[in-house]
Amino acid sequence: MNNFNFQNPTRIIFGKGTIADLKQQVAADAKVLILYGGGSAERTGVLGQVRDALADYSLVEFGGIEPNPRYATAMKAVEVIKENNIDFLLAVGGGSVIDATKFIAAAAKYEGDAWDILTSGGKVISQALPFGSVLTLPATGSEMNAGGVITNAEKGAKLPFGSPLCYPLFSVLDPEVTYTLPPRQLANGVADAFVHIIEQYLTYPSAAYVQDGFAESLLRTLIELGPKALETPKDYDIRANLMWTATLALNGLIGAGVPHDWASHMIGHEITALNDTDHARTLAVVLPALMNDQREPKREKLLQYASNVWGITEGTEEARIDAVIEATRNFFEQLGIKTRLGDYGIAAAEIEIIVAALEAHGMTALGEHQAITPTDARRILEAAL
Repeated sequence: MNNFNFQNPTRIIFGKGTIADLKQQVAADAKVLILYGGGSAERTGVLGQVRDALADYSLVEFGGIEPNPRYATAMKAVEVIKENNIDFLLAVGGGSVIDATKFIAAAAKYEGDAWDILTSGGKVISQALPFGSVLTLPATGSEMNAGGVITNAEKGAKLPFGSPLCYPLFSVLDPEVTYTLPPRQLANGVADAFVHIIEQYLTYPSAAYVQDGFAESLLRTLIELGPKALETPKDYDIRANLMWTATLALNGLIGAGVPHDWASHMIGHEITALNDTDHARTLAVVLPALMNDQREPKREKLLQYASNVWGITEGTEEARIDAVIEATRNFFEQLGIKTRLGDYGIAAAEIEIIVAALEAHGMTALGEHQAITPTDARRILEAAL
């Protein structure tokens, strides 16, 4: 395992009724912009709880942040910040709203063209407005990390960024607010968290016994509880464990000191940019095909994954690898998530568009060995048809 310096300044407030604790987290004299997505935050009463908790504050609201947050929408929020002298942001929603808030926090303080933040991967960020979050959809881990992804529909680009200045100061996680999530969103959240863990685990051995064991435990939890959450939508213990698992999947802890992959994510981003397919569903399409394509460089970890996560120990190495790839695909399908490009209206002709976008965005050396080229990505996508 490599040397590492794990730091995470986000304070987590977890449990029933914790939205009421917001007033203890935000400075009394703050002028707050509440950012949220569509109407669900209002319909479910979460926005009402937030307003009640911050009743004594100066509040401005900005809604309409998309599931794949748009650059143009985020820049409108920046204008609201400047017009109202906002000095604190509060994201109320899932990963898309929190991702957008991170970008908005940085863009509001950036003196140049805010597009630079995305094309640089966040390297140009030197300051950002402080912000917190109220999580409504466990999935991305954005509530406890410093990264995000923004889509520019006009440019056909979906780009990641990150900066130590983009950690939420705090995040409120009340599992009860997830009871009303539609099955599609819940399934997406489970799949997204699952692939986040895989990207930091399914690489090559690095003597990281603690990190591997932690990752395997989280994967087994998702495999067990994901389907149960769909069957019993108001089981608090299941929802609480799923929410915490999704946070731990991408708060940096299991990825500290170990190699990362992220090729499935980078390829998946271009599928979303092409036709707005749900992010988690692009991952469910790409991952099984990538696992099979990269079975040689990933051989040792695939066999470990098969044994320690799925209990697959019988048969030849090839048979065990085949079985664990199929088990992974079946898990997504069990959640109601289709795992072929054709299920999302993408045929062979569109693969060239996706590959060209990878090249245009500099995604030409992907994976834990930086060895997955656009040619490899084309082959992986063709296998996913």
